[in-house]
Amino acid sequence: MASLSRPTGPVFDVDIFQNEYLADGAREVNAIVTVTATGGGTLGGRPGGATGGPGADAAVVIMIDCSGSMDYPASKMRNAREATAAAIDTLRDGVAFAVVAGTHEAAEIYPGNGTLATADRDTRAHAKQALRKLSPAGGTAIGTWLTKARQLFDSRPDIGIRHGILLTDGKNEHEKPADLQRALDAATGVFTADCRGVGTDWDVAELRKVSSALLGTVDIVAEPSGLAEDFRAMMAGAMGKQVADIALRVWTPANAVVKYVKQVAPAVEDLSERRTESGPRSGDYPTGSWGDESRDYHVCVEVQPAALGSRMLAARVSLVLPQGDGSAETLGQGLVMAVWTDDLASSTRISPQVAHYTGQAELASSIQEGLAAHRSGDFTTATAKLGRAVQLAHAGGNDGTLKLLEKVVDVVDPKEGTVRFRKHVEAADSMALDSRSTVTVRVKKK
Repeated sequence: MASLSRPTGPVFDVDIFQNEYLADGAREVNAIVTVTATGGGTLGGRPGGATGGPGADAAVVIMIDCSGSMDYPASKMRNAREATAAAIDTLRDGVAFAVVAGTHEAAEIYPGNGTLATADRDTRAHAKQALRKLSPAGGTAIGTWLTKARQLFDSRPDIGIRHGILLTDGKNEHEKPADLQRALDAATGVFTADCRGVGTDWDVAELRKVSSALLGTVDIVAEPSGLAEDFRAMMAGAMGKQVADIALRVWTPANAVVKYVKQVAPAVEDLSERRTESGPRSGDYPTGSWGDESRDYHVCVEVQPAALGSRMLAARVSLVLPQGDGSAETLGQGLVMAVWTDDLASSTRISPQVAHYTGQAELASSIQEGLAAHRSGDFTTATAKLGRAVQLAHAGGNDGTLKLLEKVVDVVDPKEGTVRFRKHVEAADSMALDSRSTVTVRVKKK
């Protein structure tokens, strides 16, 4: 384990869990990298003017769907206003913020001058008064909302931690997929975002695409009355961030190459395609902003086999904070090793952490593939995939996901993964299972 502290901020610890022993001729090295940030003082502050927390180095833009469908039922728009007010009340003094109304275009509701307001007692009150301007009319073009948020964040280049909250109740029907992709490409790396869908008329895969690109979360709020509590929790999470733009840097020797890097807890997120080169045989994978928290990453490296008894460094994994001059501050570091042996007991032993998260990643894909098969009418594949998901959730102790699965299938034998599809499945239950499919549980400590 290696850790370093910053003058103002949390201490970062990097722990490596692996079985470094490989069979003769084996090439693949797997390791779970646990990164833990502690002591930053990010969890003890209070909203509404309390000291502590990110202060002026944080900015939040709240994007609220105001399309015509938000008027059906009328309580949906009312609950959205109340939820936005709850989020505004959770802002700390000094945090920059804005509210955007999203339809087939994006409009600044507050402060409305192309920049961000600074949270204090007066601006919070004025912002909540401005929420009366949120009224349902028009279509849905999420790309325009993201573009407006990016422009607002760009008005304050001095701010490091930038976070968006996006709410929608429908599909992105009023712009082309390519338009949304361009907006996402421009926003990636500029800000992170948590996305919520209210009701059951939105598309989980579509919203997951947004949250995934922006290193945030996606979830369903089936009943509009639940929005305020969810928004308050999301904003509290944003207020807990203290260090932005941290990257996982993986260096490999000349005879090794990275196969993939995935975040595996608290949720599965494949970071492999987001690698940016940071030096000879070195690449950075974005992890976003951090508060007091812990995350796990699965690093898989392919090496050239060596002679029995040989020991080599397969990868050096560092947590880094890139600087404006091209350098990077190292916050923590760990080593991934490889040792070739003819001891069958050593080489066939799977690290509990690696085995657990390999199952969790398969669990997420089994759920998504099973639900997609069910929507297309392929019930044989759907039953097989969701049966496998039940088996994995049961074996991995993921009780939350197992309960969601039980609302979609009747579980006959969880250990064997024997299930039957329910004759009637509520849309909200299916969408909850889909949107939360990537949420994982940590390895149980023995």
